Amino acid sequence: MRRTVSKITDWRLGFRNSNFFLVDSQLGWLPSVLTSGTDDHLLHKSVANMNYATSSAILLEDPSKDKDNHRVSDMLIDSFGRMHTYLRISLTERCNLRCHYCMPPEGVDLTPKPQLLSLNEILRLAYLFVTSGVDKIRLTGGEPTVRKDIEEACFHLSKLKGLKTLAMTTNGLTLARKLPKLKESGLTSVNISLDTLVPAKFEFLTRRKGHEKVMESINAAIEVGYNPVKVNCVVMRGFNDDEICDFVELTRDRPINIRFIEFMPFDGNVWNVKKLVPYAEMLDTVVKKFPDLRRMQDHPTETAKNFKIDGHHGNVSFITSMTEHFCAGCIRLRLLADGNFKVCLFGPSEVSLRDPLRQNASDDELREIIGAAVKRKKAAHAGMFDIAKTANRPMIHIGG
Repeated sequence: MRRTVSKITDWRLGFRNSNFFLVDSQLGWLPSVLTSGTDDHLLHKSVANMNYATSSAILLEDPSKDKDNHRVSDMLIDSFGRMHTYLRISLTERCNLRCHYCMPPEGVDLTPKPQLLSLNEILRLAYLFVTSGVDKIRLTGGEPTVRKDIEEACFHLSKLKGLKTLAMTTNGLTLARKLPKLKESGLTSVNISLDTLVPAKFEFLTRRKGHEKVMESINAAIEVGYNPVKVNCVVMRGFNDDEICDFVELTRDRPINIRFIEFMPFDGNVWNVKKLVPYAEMLDTVVKKFPDLRRMQDHPTETAKNFKIDGHHGNVSFITSMTEHFCAGCIRLRLLADGNFKVCLFGPSEVSLRDPLRQNASDDELREIIGAAVKRKKAAHAGMFDIAKTANRPMIHIGG
């Protein structure tokens, strides 16, 4: 899979009464309502349309219970019956890379630190979500590992009673040395972003060096026992679409889940439909080399279309936000680093939770604000061309 720089000379990219207030950073409490115990910190296009059709989302008979029969608060159920049990929390807007599709060339204005959520505030809001039915939290950024208190955040979040999964999406630049402590602190799943296997292309895309460090982090995650280790790859025509099968090869002997993501429009990334490699095309590319590719059974709320290749230890997934959206089964909510609450990645609507939180709003008042926002969530996001024209934040502000 070794590539030469000469092969890539033509690519370019245009591209808040509370019983939960904490005091400063003194987190020496673990009330019984919060803790979960004292365990250790724990696929030709016609074929694609026929055999690999998208599974439709099916609403459960009891709209107040999730797939595991757990009670979900009305706060998390929208007007279409979708139960939002998955919360993505952006811990920071800062990042140690400058990826083209995430940040414009001139950079972005970062929110002043006093306007960002403190760890205490993040934990209080997370508590409200988890006690209402959220059972999965993903930590994002910016780059979450740049926070000095990332291990502390993981430890306390992992102790929220009712939370089953604490995941993180990271660029992997500094992950390898932090992984043992993060795993000990309760991090149960990790996604590592890597868009090329060619160091020179990595440096061009991210405007930084560090390809070797990311590869080290993938290996380290496997070594400490994460299975699978998910690798996110945004596919862009003329840049890395020639590497699709090379990425698939990574799944042959290791527990790696390669997740190919369609290029999505956000403020400042100069999105162009010509750079978009549709799911059907990516699938066609893979099946030509790996004819044993077969569709796995996906849950109706699954974001990705998952595939397995006979004889491969890992698997391959496609996230098709642009050409085959999965809005009908979307159960994801987002808490941004500045405390704004977002119910749709591609929708411009946001509501502040930070402001009422700092104005001493009660838990019930915060739940009211959250519930009202969830009820306003639309059935589906706009089409990709409309999204490209809609004012939204850069991805680094929203959180990956």
